Amino acid sequence: MNVVPRDLMTEIPVSSADFRGAMRHLTGGVSVITAGRGRDITGMTVTSVTSLSVEPPTLLVSINRDASSFPLIRRHSAFGVNILNADQIDVAERFAGKGGLKGADRFAGAQWVTSVSGVPLLVGALSAFDCEVEEIIERHSHGIVIGRVRDIRSSTRTAALAYWHGQYVAVDQDEDAARLADVSVPARARRGI
Repeated sequence: MNVVPRDLMTEIPVSSADFRGAMRHLTGGVSVITAGRGRDITGMTVTSVTSLSVEPPTLLVSINRDASSFPLIRRHSAFGVNILNADQIDVAERFAGKGGLKGADRFAGAQWVTSVSGVPLLVGALSAFDCEVEEIIERHSHGIVIGRVRDIRSSTRTAALAYWHGQYVAVDQDEDAARLADVSVPARARRGI
């Protein structure tokens, strides 16, 4: 493989529209980030949650610094991560801003419990994590928020909500595993195809 030295490469700027279009190919699990305490609460729908570490249990989420959740996370040093199940599209849309709801009004229509840190956690989410902020790294338009998991609540649901090509997609462990097995290369080889 030939590698072109950096000083010989011509920088071609990548437009934000091209970048967004390319990122639409990445399927992401849908979560709602919650922040604040009491009536001073808000949240947002994200696909930018990832596990950072198992020891200690730590999550990472990328949050736009202009989002209403960002100052509350900074102020209270806590946030919730609620991994949505396939039946919670209405929650995802509300927290994405559909219908114009803001702040505490986004929490209407779903059942919430208050975590140890004070942030709301969604009842019925596949998993809900109560996180304490360890560090916030500000880069460009976003803050990379690193949170130590202090508590976890999990449900028995298995169908997850994903986002792909601008649409919500249900991912059901049992149904989709059977479909994937039917079309996978190893399954075809086992059947002598």
